[in-house]
Amino acid sequence: MALPVAAGIRRGMGMAGVRCIQAANAILGEGSCWNVAEQCLHWIDIRRPALFTYRPGEGQVAAVPLPRDVGCVAPARDGRIVLADTKGFALLDRTTGALVCLGDPEADIPTNRFNDGKVDRAGRFWAGTIDDRCDRPSGSLYRLDADRTITRIDTGFLCANGIGWSPDDRLMYFVDSMARVIWVYDFDLVSGTVAGRRPFARFADDDGVPDGLTVDAEGHVWVAIWDGWRIVRYAPDGTIDRTVAMPVQRPTSCAFGGATLETLYVTSAAGGLDAASLRRGPLAGGLFAFEPGVRGLPQPQAAVG
Repeated sequence: MALPVAAGIRRGMGMAGVRCIQAANAILGEGSCWNVAEQCLHWIDIRRPALFTYRPGEGQVAAVPLPRDVGCVAPARDGRIVLADTKGFALLDRTTGALVCLGDPEADIPTNRFNDGKVDRAGRFWAGTIDDRCDRPSGSLYRLDADRTITRIDTGFLCANGIGWSPDDRLMYFVDSMARVIWVYDFDLVSGTVAGRRPFARFADDDGVPDGLTVDAEGHVWVAIWDGWRIVRYAPDGTIDRTVAMPVQRPTSCAFGGATLETLYVTSAAGGLDAASLRRGPLAGGLFAFEPGVRGLPQPQAAVG
């Protein structure tokens, strides 16, 4: 069981050098991922749909409007961006804005959309779906292979969210936000299959909601806590190792980046917050960064093209 918010912050590092690097006012900032080849961070606003690119030392260097709500993005090996949105999987040409649709496994479920996703170290793109109201377990987890085959891996989720893998590729972590649980599977990198789903961490109803996650080089899991004002680092055994307070109520995703993957980047959301919440956290919707004293793992490029 995760610690209550106040107790977790007392146990943790305070704000630990957390700084706002872009006051973006995103409605639903999400999808942070580091592009190793280009040394930049990609992230999105789901509700004001666009892909943003941030480069350390320069700031925002690109913004590509998107035609519909987008759930997640990742760099592909051919230089394009692979994404998942309300119409399934697609490839984006950042220069022209053109989208090439790769397939929609839930065309028959119009109330569902894709949410968070990540690329495994074999180059497969994983992403999950949700009903936008998050009131029925209609979400599933999918895998997009290099040959554009789409496979449903698991199902029955309220809000499919953060995904990550242990450094040895034996474990896969996966968040169901509205069920307030982080799951862990046994993972086979060669076949791209999972087994033995079990709880890794659970959250009380008043403890915030687990959102996006990433795994560091030591095998610890970092999770953004929506409505929790914090980022939590879990040890591989599921115990809380560290808590970092955030200056915003709704941190949404986190990703390691920088030349040596020493910086943790965090997106956030401003949508749905009342005036009192915005007074407490006026930087809501911003992009944040801090150095946690541990490095991340390189973000693989998607093999699909």
